[in-house]
Amino acid sequence: MIETDPLKSYPMLVGRLRDAIKGDAALEAAVGGDFVTVGKLEYALLTGLDLKPEQLVVDVGCGSGRLAFHLSKIPGLRYIGTDIVRELLDHAEKLSGRPDWKFVLTDGVGIPCADGCADFVCFFSVLTHLTHEDSFRYLREARRVLKPGGRIVFSFLEFYIYSHWAVFDLSVNQGAPGDHLNQFISRDGIAAWAHHLGMVVEQIHDGDKPHIEIDEDLTWHDGRVMRGKGNLGQSVAVLVK
Repeated sequence: MIETDPLKSYPMLVGRLRDAIKGDAALEAAVGGDFVTVGKLEYALLTGLDLKPEQLVVDVGCGSGRLAFHLSKIPGLRYIGTDIVRELLDHAEKLSGRPDWKFVLTDGVGIPCADGCADFVCFFSVLTHLTHEDSFRYLREARRVLKPGGRIVFSFLEFYIYSHWAVFDLSVNQGAPGDHLNQFISRDGIAAWAHHLGMVVEQIHDGDKPHIEIDEDLTWHDGRVMRGKGNLGQSVAVLVK
């Protein structure tokens, strides 16, 4: 049976990767493939949304620092990363090299921030592994910590995108007991969530179409090269408070 509680499934995944891959590469694999390339795309997505040096980014499920590593080059940027696995947080903290940043261990859908303090709250490859109820609880928390005009940015899987079927098919046909949940979210569901949160859906981007402006060629492990614009593979939604 697929494990729907990430507090159980995610540490199990990290443990399996530790057994199969040597060194810090196992920690970087825990957040998915192409650690550097995806991190650069996430960074470019946020800067394309007018991220400024003095702002605060809350990176929920920051993992081993895929985004933090690239954001760390922005002087004066404030950052809080959260995750449910201490080992991943420690790696992210080391990788970022920013003693002024916070990396916080969490055990639920709370965000350890004061009301109205953040400019961006990010969920990259996070809501893809949660029940819809927990996703909404997390988004409600994100809205609480956002300033007026602040943005929630999250990636998601959807049946609308043909290439996402492969993820669903893998869960159906090769899922093993203890595997984590791969959750799909519909666009009408996102619209309903935004409505009930009192937020606006500012953007939605197809996961298989280039939409992120990039200033360098990015090469994936399979040899694909993205030039000019890139995409994460997962779809992206941006909500504004």
